[in-house]
Amino acid sequence: METAAKPSNNHIGRKISRIRELRGIKQETLADELGLSQQTISRMEQAEEVENDLLEKVAKVLGTTSDAIKNFSEEAVINIISSTLNDNAGSINNNCSFTFNPIDKIVELYDEKVALLERLLQAEKEKVELAKNSK
Repeated sequence: METAAKPSNNHIGRKISRIRELRGIKQETLADELGLSQQTISRMEQAEEVENDLLEKVAKVLGTTSDAIKNFSEEAVINIISSTLNDNAGSINNNCSFTFNPIDKIVELYDEKVALLERLLQAEKEKVELAKNSK
């Protein structure tokens, strides 16, 4: 019975790729910052091992350390994000305070309607007055 080869959890290139994506940085941008081509970045991200000096430069551009890249775990990131979302889910509803008062809005709309009707009445009175004067 054969078992499928399990992907290596220590694939440095893949870790660089994931961190870059999480930071919202494109391969072209990383390449420009490092003075390399986009194709070189693509090959680096496909490589299981990356030279230490290049790894240090990449880490600096990504705003992290080479050790953080080496020890990066996507599962840990997902757990942290999930935990943060769950912890904050309850507090989101607790921090809401509504400044909208429907009664105030009804009164405001009523006042606008009264003002509009008063202007309409005044316009009709002026029409009647003009009609009387034109006879």
